[in-house]
Amino acid sequence: MKDGALPAGVTPVTWAGGQADYSDDLEPHLLTDLKRVIDQVQPDLIQAGPLHLSAYLAARCGFQPLVSMSWGYDLLYDAPRSAKIRQAIRFTLENSAAMVGDCNTIRQLAISYGMPDERIVIFPWGIDLEHFSPADAPTSGDQIVSSKKEFVILSTRGWEPIYGVEEIARAFVQAAAHRPELRLVMLGSGSQAVLIQKILGDGGVLDKVQFPGQVDQTRLPGYYQSADLYISASHSDGTSISLLEALACGKPVIVSDIPGNREWIEQGNQGWLYPEGDAGALAEAILTALKQREKLFEMGRSARRLAEQRADWTKNFPELFKAYQIALNVPNARTES
Repeated sequence: MKDGALPAGVTPVTWAGGQADYSDDLEPHLLTDLKRVIDQVQPDLIQAGPLHLSAYLAARCGFQPLVSMSWGYDLLYDAPRSAKIRQAIRFTLENSAAMVGDCNTIRQLAISYGMPDERIVIFPWGIDLEHFSPADAPTSGDQIVSSKKEFVILSTRGWEPIYGVEEIARAFVQAAAHRPELRLVMLGSGSQAVLIQKILGDGGVLDKVQFPGQVDQTRLPGYYQSADLYISASHSDGTSISLLEALACGKPVIVSDIPGNREWIEQGNQGWLYPEGDAGALAEAILTALKQREKLFEMGRSARRLAEQRADWTKNFPELFKAYQIALNVPNARTES
C-alpha cells in the first residue's frame, strides 16, 4: 500500500475538524458539523482522540458509545498546564464507554480523572517488524552517508518544543567539542528550524549535521539501520512509535527519563535514560555511548528482542477490539446526536 493510501472499505468523510487549528471560537461550528456527520453516517460506535479535542467534541455531542483515545500528550503534557483542559478531559472520560491508551502511565492518569480501570484498554500500538528490522550491513545511497570512523546519531522527532529537539542540538554541540567523529542526522522539520540552525551554527558543527527533511516510510528504515545510535529528548511521550522503530531496527537508544520511556528502556540494556531537560546530561550520555561502542551491538540485539516481544503490531492491534467490546456492552449506551 502506498503511503497515505486508504485500505479497502474505508470511506473518508469531510468535516470542519482538521481544516484549521483548533480554537475556542471554532468550537460551536465544530460541534454543529460533527453532529451533521453523525446524522449522515449513523455510526454504531465512535472512537476519537485526543481527549480534550476530538473526543471532547464527540462527548459534547452526546453520542454513545464513545471510545475515547488518549494521544499521550493530552494527559501528560497539556493537562498539567491548563485547568480548562483538565475540565474537558474529565468531561470526556465521564462520558466515555471505554478508553484506549498506550502505556500504564496513561492508565493511572485516566483513573485519577475518574475513568473506571475496568473500562481502560492499554496497548503500545506497535510497528511492522518486517519493515523495521536490523540490516545485515549498513545502507547508504540517499540514507546516512558516513565512514566507519564516524559515530552517527539519529533524531527523527519533529522540530517542536514538546520534542526537545533544541536540547539535542545543544547537547550535540557540547559532545562534538570533545569527540570530532560525532555526526548528527536530524530528520523532519518544524517551527524551531531557525533556532536549531542557529544553535548548531554558533556551535561550529553544521558541517557535522545532515538535514534530510521529511522521509517517507519506504526510506525511513534505512536511516535507523545506518545510524549507530537513536536519540530522543521528548518532554512528553506515552509509547513513542519512533522509539519502537529504532528498537525494531536493532539500535541502542538514548531517551529522556520520562514515565513512558521508562516502561521500555532499562538503563544500560537497550540504551540509556538521561534526566529530561538537561542538555549537559544528554551530552554526557552521548559520550558514554561512544566510549562503550563495543557494547552497542549487544544492546541493539536486546532492543530488537524487546520489540519482538512487545511492539509487534500484528499481535497488539486486536487489543483495540477489547475496547469496542467493552463500549458496546456498557448499559444504556445509545446515540444522542
